[in-house]
Amino acid sequence: MRLSAMGDVAMTVPVLRAFVKQHPQVKITVISRPFFKPFFEGIPNLSFFAFDEKERHKGFLGLLRLFQDLKGLQIDAFADLHNVLRSKIIRNLFALSGKKIASVDKGRAEKKVLTQPENKVFQQLPTMFERHAKVFEQLGFTVDLSQAVFPEKAVLSPEILALIGTNYQKLIGIAPFAQYDSKMYPLDLMQQVIDNLALDTTNTILLFGGGKKEIKILNSLASNNKNVLNMAGQLKLQQELQLISNLGVMLSMDSGNAHIAAMLGVKVITLWGATHPFAGFLPFNQPNENALVSDRNQFPKLPTSVYGNKKVDGYEDVMRTILPETIVLRIKRVLLNH
Repeated sequence: MRLSAMGDVAMTVPVLRAFVKQHPQVKITVISRPFFKPFFEGIPNLSFFAFDEKERHKGFLGLLRLFQDLKGLQIDAFADLHNVLRSKIIRNLFALSGKKIASVDKGRAEKKVLTQPENKVFQQLPTMFERHAKVFEQLGFTVDLSQAVFPEKAVLSPEILALIGTNYQKLIGIAPFAQYDSKMYPLDLMQQVIDNLALDTTNTILLFGGGKKEIKILNSLASNNKNVLNMAGQLKLQQELQLISNLGVMLSMDSGNAHIAAMLGVKVITLWGATHPFAGFLPFNQPNENALVSDRNQFPKLPTSVYGNKKVDGYEDVMRTILPETIVLRIKRVLLNH
């Protein structure tokens, strides 16, 4: 089973947890980049195969080597949850060797109709989780996603506690970045959200991101308040997952952090600009009211993009229609029920 980018990988985890619970006689091998191995730790009957894209498995010859490596694992069926060129090649090699194969249908045509400016069909499409479950169905295994399985909250290590302190009461995660600007809540409004939440001294607000530029911005967002801490660049992925599993709530854009928190069973509030939950990327097991969307009455062409990579003139400020007070109220409601 072959996977790629952070959000894509995180979205497979709840499906795989449900699968191994419902089919304990089946052994799964996940093929992905070594970086993502911590996502799958602790899942029974699941082993991880590291895809070495820089050396051993680089290029077409590398893919042939990957196929040979995988053949040694005596695989009976191949589930392609990514459906890109590299995974198609491996999938077809397995098919030629007589193995059962299945691949994810990403629903490109229906997504195009959802995001086109004219003659838009504005309706909920199947979620990526449902699409992944369908792949296993094609291989003869039903997966009931309503039987959600989540890991236990991690015990926080001394290194993590040294960063966040030991006298915290409520942990709120905020991940203000996204791959594209059209999916990012304006930073001046995000500052208002953070400052408002920080007024309650029982809240400890943890900011997540990565890269030098993002760290600088997060330091600025955190600078006004003692109970706002920048976590970017301070933890390894495994430690970050442990910390996120302890959050009362995560506030995120339509981004990888939302899916990481959701796969750990954390409540996630998502903010949507050019994109929309109807495309199927609402984080796993989250209610619709936790997805705060930009105003379609003011901006009727929304959603303008599936992934946020298209710019539409006049639609630069759609997220300003999501008020900071609305976000704060939703976070407080979620924490009350936590």
